[in-house]
Amino acid sequence: MKTALKNQIETFLKSLEIDNLELMDYINIEEIELNNAFDSIYGQLDDNGALNIEIVYYSNAMQYLSENDNSLNESINIALDLGYELKNINSELLASLLASQNARNDFYQLETKIDTFFNSLEEE
Repeated sequence: MKTALKNQIETFLKSLEIDNLELMDYINIEEIELNNAFDSIYGQLDDNGALNIEIVYYSNAMQYLSENDNSLNESINIALDLGYELKNINSELLASLLASQNARNDFYQLETKIDTFFNSLEEE
């Protein structure tokens, strides 16, 4: 991959914003499949654990939950869907599961932007 193209891709990826996530810490630009960039980038993020957010400490977990799911309905449903039993659920787990889901959702919302950018590269 040419240096100019690599720099252009890096600048673009650095401009993408996802809470609690620095994309460039988890992506190797050389490994992005340009004709399937979104899935390729998602695969790298997933393989490198970038979308598995861990929130530690009760106070941090409670703050995250109060800001993002104060009824706990969404986070408890995520935990139950993943096979957790209520007796094994705590605030840190709920916050981590919710933050991870939110990071994935935030990334999915960037699909059109990512596809548009990489499609414009192919036209050049």
